[in-house]
Amino acid sequence: MKHPKYLYRSEEQFLFYESTSEGSKGLFKKVVEYTETSTENVYNLGFGDYDETTKSINDLTVTNNGDSLKVLATVASTVYAFYRKVSKSLDFSNRKYICKNKII
Repeated sequence: MKHPKYLYRSEEQFLFYESTSEGSKGLFKKVVEYTETSTENVYNLGFGDYDETTKSINDLTVTNNGDSLKVLATVASTVYAFYRKVSKSLDFSNRKYICKNKII
């Protein structure tokens, strides 16, 4: 992705990322979190503002901080970092993959 992005930081497993949105309405802590699903090797990407009160991600907040492309580019860059880390431990041998609801 060739759009500018925010710097982010992550923990060792590369499952949790945080950055700061800087825009017309101020500074907002943004969080991306990858969680395992009940399907092997399938993860959920959660994203939103970090709520200091509940200590959780609020994915319903609309910040309108004027930097949506930069925030999106940041989220996309975490996908690359996450994949580079997680793909090293995945076993792709002898697997069937689902593509558009078809097993291939």
